[in-house]
Amino acid sequence: MTMIEEDFDKTIKVIIVGNGTVGKSSLITRFADGTYTTGYKKTLAVDFIEKHRAIKMNDGSEETLTFLLWDTAGQEEYNSITRAYYRGAGAAVIVFSTTDRASFNAVKEWHRKIKEECGEAICVLVQNKIDLLDQAAVTPAEIEELRQQLNVRLFRTSVKENISIDDVFNYIGCAYLDPTQEEPEPVNDSAQDAPTKVTHLDAQKNCLQHHLKLRREDGASNARHVSRVERFFKRCVTD
Repeated sequence: MTMIEEDFDKTIKVIIVGNGTVGKSSLITRFADGTYTTGYKKTLAVDFIEKHRAIKMNDGSEETLTFLLWDTAGQEEYNSITRAYYRGAGAAVIVFSTTDRASFNAVKEWHRKIKEECGEAICVLVQNKIDLLDQAAVTPAEIEELRQQLNVRLFRTSVKENISIDDVFNYIGCAYLDPTQEEPEPVNDSAQDAPTKVTHLDAQKNCLQHHLKLRREDGASNARHVSRVERFFKRCVTD
């Protein structure tokens, strides 16, 4: 196995989808940087963050995985742009807000788009803002019914209070690195069913291998690297 193939096996593209204002950007920032900022900043089309993280496997070992996190805009006007970035994803995170009924109602449509563009990628459902349960616009029974219909793993999170954020990505990492393992139970929702097993899509392999090549060529110039990665993904998803 070549070095680039080894790097590919330890790299996963993850798309974060859902309506606007549900906390997608904050979820990524909390995971990648450990920070949280108040106030809402609208994502324009797509943002990209790369994060290296040690994943705790079920056998007690740790493996380092590189997450390529793609933060997609939830507004309808960006739909044709953001869907182009779905292809080649190894995992998708659908986020809805505890306090936003419309974001919950839209989950099925987001799931449909993922299935169309990403095939058998890992898919998890995230109920964000559980620190605001007293303002909940959706019931636990409704959420559980939807989870069963979609056959995905559910995580209940609070980006603000840093609740279960790492659990989401550690679960994705375990499922990606060794899909034959018994799947770990989420800390905050132990009774959920297992999601669909991941397959290594050819599109993801082509995109990620080129991404790794660009990363080595660009070295310390992170801004230039991200720009080149974005340009390549635009070509990749239209092939």
